[in-house]
Amino acid sequence: MIKKIIISACLLLSLMSFAQGGSSSPYSFYGIGEVRFKGSLENRSMGGLSVAPDSIHINLENPAGYANLKLTTFTMGGSRSSTKLKTDTESAKAQRTTLDYLALALPFGKFGVGLGLIPYSSVGYKVESISTDGSQNNYRFNGSGGVNKVFLGMGYEIAPNLSIGADAHYNFGRIETYSLEFVPYVSIGSRELNTADLSGVNFNIGMMYQAKINKKLSFFSSLNFSPESTLTSENTRNISTVIFNSNYDVQVVDELENLSIPTNLKMPSKLSLGAGIGDSGKWLLGAEFTSQNKGNLTNSYNTIDNVVYGKYSKYSIGGYYVPNSKSFSSYTKRITYRGGFKYEKTGLIINSQPINDVGLTLGLGLPITGSFSNVNFGLEVGKKGTKAANLIQENYINLNVSFSLNDKWFVKTKFN
Repeated sequence: MIKKIIISACLLLSLMSFAQGGSSSPYSFYGIGEVRFKGSLENRSMGGLSVAPDSIHINLENPAGYANLKLTTFTMGGSRSSTKLKTDTESAKAQRTTLDYLALALPFGKFGVGLGLIPYSSVGYKVESISTDGSQNNYRFNGSGGVNKVFLGMGYEIAPNLSIGADAHYNFGRIETYSLEFVPYVSIGSRELNTADLSGVNFNIGMMYQAKINKKLSFFSSLNFSPESTLTSENTRNISTVIFNSNYDVQVVDELENLSIPTNLKMPSKLSLGAGIGDSGKWLLGAEFTSQNKGNLTNSYNTIDNVVYGKYSKYSIGGYYVPNSKSFSSYTKRITYRGGFKYEKTGLIINSQPINDVGLTLGLGLPITGSFSNVNFGLEVGKKGTKAANLIQENYINLNVSFSLNDKWFVKTKFN
């Protein structure tokens, strides 16, 4: 157990160091950045589907799932993303490697408890606007940081086919933006630095229900709700005149006094409903719908006239198949095959164009022989945004990997 705790602590520190570089999207400029997928790789490989109870995998989206765990489970996941950014006239490539989540869950009979750390949103962009004929000013924009969540949750099995749960999230993080404006062929320009320190608390409640249709077929359903909450942002703005060289290394010439602008951001309420049918432990096919109200996540440094925020919605279809989870003679029959499809309306509207995200997901769950643990691999291929109205389309490929380490803890040693 001590080794597991040490490993968990080391991975926690690693995740915190990676959490600030989780995006390479220019759309992460808006709001509090690009909102990351909250669930585990197992759910992500099914298009985001999280309706089925699981005894050895943590359900990070619905806290009612903690009540279904039979073994202590430690899980972590990471991803490698390759994105091609395209406009009508230009294209560029970006890559990033991130740790996506770290969690531990412990079963206590009808109760289950889970805790962990998840990056909630990420900011990461570098954009230049250079006038080739010198007729307009030139601009350079950088942004980094994001918001993370530390969570603690509990699930309880009310009946053999019904469980409920709730979790609390403490949100924290820092977003830094940098903008430089200068006249062509002049080495003096103006620089603006913005820093936002964010913090707040929100809650999440969930329910999972299953019922037998016949001897082999079961019905699964889930409900998940997050009430509206407040995210406090302590903003600091610094404006200065600078001298810079060809590498944009700057030297401050004149600097105004820092300006503090505290702001309360509104994180909107969110509701998810899912249902599916299948033979538990062998196959599942389901669908899930998520709706989120219009929030108010615009801060003092990213308010733009041509940008509005609407409701968020997501449609997911997916499932899994295991040929024979109890096979002793064939390893391939114990592999879990996953697949899904997602369609997201992010709620971000720029130049009257909605920014949507559509993707196809695939995954494999490879059992570790001699244990209940497993290694999971996922592939996600999709498109976000559009080239219309002078905007940017992102074509991305995400390669994901996770570990789910399962064992019995707190077992009293017996001696003959």
